Amino acid sequence: MATTKRSFFSRETEVRIDIAASAEHIWSILTNGAAYPEWTSTVLSIEGSIVQGGRLVLRSSLDPKRRFQLTVKEFQPPTRLVWGDPMGRRTYELKPIGAKTTFIMHERIGGPLFPLFARMIPSFDESFDRFAQDLKRKSETTSR
Repeated sequence: MATTKRSFFSRETEVRIDIAASAEHIWSILTNGAAYPEWTSTVLSIEGSIVQGGRLVLRSSLDPKRRFQLTVKEFQPPTRLVWGDPMGRRTYELKPIGAKTTFIMHERIGGPLFPLFARMIPSFDESFDRFAQDLKRKSETTSR
């Protein structure tokens, strides 16, 4: 279940889930941006390549009219992926534990101007929970 921590200048949301699939298999799903709409309703589209330094345009179901311009900041197969923009940073971590992998998704948004628009940003909790469940389902039903 997703948890959110708030402070005056930022908000952080995180979700964790155990997935009965290898980190490599989950990584292959996470790095195929064009396929996200096929397995999760939280992402309407991702344009661009999910590679180190890649530029992405993401449309989310939380705000379908907005196009988020993102850059891949870290790309460490098959354990860590980070993308973001000047206001936020989303981190995906895969931690193999035996035959399972713990998936962790964490997002921090904020900065000096955050208090001015914080009330306009919807909660990420439900979307994070849905994304994690969708990734689990996709990974476990297509596991190699």
